[in-house]
Amino acid sequence: MNDRRVVVLDDADALVAAVAARFVELLSEVLAGQEIAHVVLEGGRVHLRTLSAIAESPELEGIDWSRVHIWWGDERFVPHDDAERNAGKAQQLLLNRIDIPQSNVHAMPASDEIQSLDEAAERYAQELARFSTGDDPFPHFDITFLGVGPDGHTASLFPGKDEVLDKESTVLPVRNSPKPPPERITLTRRVLNASRRVIASLSGDDKAAVLGLALAGASYAEVPIAGVKGRLSTTFYVDEAAAAQVPEELIAPGAYWTASDAGEEPGPEDSAD
Repeated sequence: MNDRRVVVLDDADALVAAVAARFVELLSEVLAGQEIAHVVLEGGRVHLRTLSAIAESPELEGIDWSRVHIWWGDERFVPHDDAERNAGKAQQLLLNRIDIPQSNVHAMPASDEIQSLDEAAERYAQELARFSTGDDPFPHFDITFLGVGPDGHTASLFPGKDEVLDKESTVLPVRNSPKPPPERITLTRRVLNASRRVIASLSGDDKAAVLGLALAGASYAEVPIAGVKGRLSTTFYVDEAAAAQVPEELIAPGAYWTASDAGEEPGPEDSAD
């Protein structure tokens, strides 16, 4: 049964530390029960800080990274060495600091590696299909990180855009993105919602209204993050500012942490795992 919870930290530093610690714990649990783990990264500001915190965790020594495959929820369609690429940032902050085979790192195509945006989306769909699960032409990701914009977008699924309504595709090209750069590649809701565990991180008072709307059941066409839900669990890690409009009953018991608690278990949050 899916368990949708909110874990509230007192500030962004505590949030980053908590998510990093929880990720390492979850990944260890996944690898203890199955041969391969599939993880989706994203490129938001808080998540990039989280990648650095993961790289510095002393618990990483117990993880066999040869059994972990890394994917992305979306990517900016720019040259491979562009500073805006999510994959490049993740490589610098985490992947270059762990012993993971590059064949396990599935970056979305860059604009100087392929002829067109449409071809790039198709190529990534083909890569997903190499790891198909059951009847689905994609892996069921074990841990999916998502960011959330002030407008409610997640990955590159934006309010009012056709991509957020697509129910058939696995990967889509995005043009005229409301957020620069204008051309992007994104996973669809179909793929994201097949994830076993979704971890969304939100920091700042500009996220409070959209988080409140998402948890209150807003239309995913208007608030895309409202339409994303992991099969086992969906956990929103938020700081106090972003939690201002969260209904009390959705906050996980014991979930109000202080910075000094950031590496500790928050209680029954994510108990579906």
